[in-house]
Amino acid sequence: MHESEVTMSKALCQSELPQLELLTRGKVRDIYAVDDEHLLIVTSDRLSAFDVVMPQAIPGKGEVLTRVANFWFERTGNILPNHLSNMPLSQVIPDQVQRQTLGDRAIVVKKLKPLPLEAIVRGYLIGSGWKDYQHSGSVCGIDLPAGLQLADKLPQAIYTPSTKAAAGAHDENISYAKSVDLLGEQLAAKVRDLSLKIYTEAAEYALQRGIIIADTKFEFGLDDDGELHLIDEVLTPDSSRFWPADQYQPGISPPSFDKQYVRDYLETLDWDKKEPGPQLPQDVIEQTAAKYAQAERQLTK
Repeated sequence: MHESEVTMSKALCQSELPQLELLTRGKVRDIYAVDDEHLLIVTSDRLSAFDVVMPQAIPGKGEVLTRVANFWFERTGNILPNHLSNMPLSQVIPDQVQRQTLGDRAIVVKKLKPLPLEAIVRGYLIGSGWKDYQHSGSVCGIDLPAGLQLADKLPQAIYTPSTKAAAGAHDENISYAKSVDLLGEQLAAKVRDLSLKIYTEAAEYALQRGIIIADTKFEFGLDDDGELHLIDEVLTPDSSRFWPADQYQPGISPPSFDKQYVRDYLETLDWDKKEPGPQLPQDVIEQTAAKYAQAERQLTK
């Protein structure tokens, strides 16, 4: 799909499936009950920045996120299972018009018990990690060498878990010790090790396609037998920071394939980063849609 096709497509601000029970409507995803063992996740075109949902959606964004996540779920299936199910969408949404409205935004997943943390992996010094490093010489309590620059690649990727905040609140970084308190020693170590493994392998692949994955977040869930699964989304432009490798230069904040384009615009405004979000200019909407589409093409085509 070319950029022009993405920006011309109709945005889906929120899904409406009255025949299914709506469980939650998050910042981006609408989650419906299917049966005792399955959920339907619809990734809308809503965009959140600084934990505030913007008043306008980004056309095609939800489809890009779903296809990219599914691509990575398939690639990581040899490392651990994930939440994708074998139930066809047509079984859950028999109405063809409804399915066409959703496009590629909807997936049927296994109903799992989410872990109460987000697994953050950082490969480069950017964002809140850079601010932390400037202040303390460390990131989330992990000491780093002196003299690193903004956007420098870290000597090795680091694992910095965070809490999962309620809607409207900010996630908070926690220590690895706190993650052990939340999950138990064995599960906490497994989540850490798998997160680092998935990130490292994905970052190597993406670099071959001209994309640096600077950092990312993973979410995990358990089935009834206690088996760990990868859930939610994985290595998408929403859950990760993607940089074009050919424009990367330490010391400056690289351009981005993700919603950083919107964040950068919002930083120029006199806005307190609280609801309601400001109106986005059409060119910012179109450029953001194009960034998402380009990331998908480079990674998956």
